[in-house]
Amino acid sequence: MPDLRVRELSVEYGSGGEVIRPLDGFEMSAPPGSLVLLLGPSGSGKTTLLSCLAAIQSPSAGTIDFGDIAVSTLAGKERTAFRRHTVGIVFQAFNLVPSLTAAENVMAPLLAAGVGWAGASARAASLLERVSLGHRATHRPGELSGGQQQRVAIARALVHDPPLILADEPTAHLDHTQVEGVLGLLAGLMDGERVMVIATHDDRVLALGGQRVDLGRRTAR
Repeated sequence: MPDLRVRELSVEYGSGGEVIRPLDGFEMSAPPGSLVLLLGPSGSGKTTLLSCLAAIQSPSAGTIDFGDIAVSTLAGKERTAFRRHTVGIVFQAFNLVPSLTAAENVMAPLLAAGVGWAGASARAASLLERVSLGHRATHRPGELSGGQQQRVAIARALVHDPPLILADEPTAHLDHTQVEGVLGLLAGLMDGERVMVIATHDDRVLALGGQRVDLGRRTAR
């Protein structure tokens, strides 16, 4: 399985005549089967780094490699294919489509990739059972609690069984009981091969263990 390597990564923005660098020469390594927790206050570059790892954003300098994929140089169809098949993203605000049921939200990436309705439906049903939401498959996001919506989002991120999972503040909108459930689910995804990177400022997430990278201090431990 692939490992994740980030070398001399920098991202620059121009703002009001100033140059802002949320990431400046950042480096990180994560072997297969590892969990990385990105720590630090708002503005420290956590979400920017996740966007670069997901090939949503291109860095100003440096390299990102996932196995033999040079992520930082992907463009066009290769970038789309990477996001579709290699990386699963769990967004802070869930990003579920309000008009679709839980099952349809999970099916959406498969249908977009050309998978037939029957196959996509079966895969979605299996994943919703895995996150203990099989009984809520026909409910829309507005009928689900925050914790249940996050579980749907996690199921959707797993739909292509990606070797790289990225989660941006996955517990931000959840109460204590919901956090425990989501943390247990995330812990269960670590299977000895997949790489998971979680950006968080929630100390409760530290219970998952793994490598900690403090972007506020630019240190790993």
